[in-house]
Amino acid sequence: MEPEDYDSLTSSNNRLTNSKITLIRNLVAFWFLGLCNNYAYVIMLSAARDILSEEDTTDNKTVSDSLTPMFGNNTRDCNHMSTGAILLADILPALLIKVLAPFLPMYTHARVVIIILLSTISFLLPSLTRLQSLAFLGVVCASFSGGLGEVTFLSYSSRYNKNVVSTWSSGTGGSGVFGALSYAALTSSGVSPRKTLLIMLVVPVIMAISFWVVLVHGDNDVMVNQDFSYPVLSVKTRVRLLKYLLPFMIPLTLVFLAEYFINQGLYELLWFKDAWLSHAEQYRWYQVDYQMGVFISRSSVNLIQIKQTWIMPIIQFCILGVFLIQVFTSYMPSIWVAFALVFVEGLIGGCAYVNTFYRLSEEIPEDRKEFCMGVTTMSDSLGIAIAGGISLPVHNALCSLP
Repeated sequence: MEPEDYDSLTSSNNRLTNSKITLIRNLVAFWFLGLCNNYAYVIMLSAARDILSEEDTTDNKTVSDSLTPMFGNNTRDCNHMSTGAILLADILPALLIKVLAPFLPMYTHARVVIIILLSTISFLLPSLTRLQSLAFLGVVCASFSGGLGEVTFLSYSSRYNKNVVSTWSSGTGGSGVFGALSYAALTSSGVSPRKTLLIMLVVPVIMAISFWVVLVHGDNDVMVNQDFSYPVLSVKTRVRLLKYLLPFMIPLTLVFLAEYFINQGLYELLWFKDAWLSHAEQYRWYQVDYQMGVFISRSSVNLIQIKQTWIMPIIQFCILGVFLIQVFTSYMPSIWVAFALVFVEGLIGGCAYVNTFYRLSEEIPEDRKEFCMGVTTMSDSLGIAIAGGISLPVHNALCSLP
């Protein structure tokens, strides 16, 4: 072999190695970005019952474990306010951001700074204040952070290998498992809800490291687009694209509507009095169980791809019906039946999410992908917001029953 041939081969191998390393870094970075972006959102939903039932927690036992019936002679052990109230505070700001952000300039690094600051505030306020109004403000900050993060990072993913969408989705699923599990485990082991939220301040730090240290920015061999100078889409073009995206967005909206009506409208009422867990603990572990299903399905797109996403809202509404009957009749023989259905609910929700965005990453033209990925994120938030609004009157009606 001639020296110049050897040098050329060595250079080629080095580029290939660097490309593989860069790809791995980007895949890992997007997994952690997904994990951290949704962490505060998950923690707020896991802590919803504690936030609503205690304005002053002075020991490891939350007031919610000793609640008396709140609605007349009702024996369902209900809070004065549905956990759907936390859901609305946790999703409406995100929905607003997701509606507006795709039409605004993509100053990605500036957005990430805002995301991290809001995430930090979201953990601090509920942990340091004893006022419910300020605790709600912390939940709102978590919502703004998560909503802006989802639309920003999914839009930014259009500049990378399409597999970063699958690792992002897996990371968001992981946030559910680790977020709900960490909250349930720490509070069950004796750490107060407030101290648990302070411990979670490590999450914004991990996000910053993932974005500015691990993720490779700029032109590189594993980025799909070496030239990002696409023409700015006109408002008319963006509106026309919205019509094209409806088959992607409507099923996802319906799945999340059914899913979060169950989570925040019915979980609190799925109380098995003879189980070994207290009412508050049952609520927390339903969240963990659900998030495990979400994590598994959001991590499965490279193994199983489902294009018929319209099937998923049908299944999810059937599960909703089963749980609603349980609330009225208490026909389930064991809490394990509820745990099994909650797990399936999580599988369906995660599957709908990851398959929707993976299809977008494959089917949308490159010059339209950034906008389409960003605007479709409003689908899940819209479904969740509707679910939160419905769950409030339904909660009060169910809790008023004898």
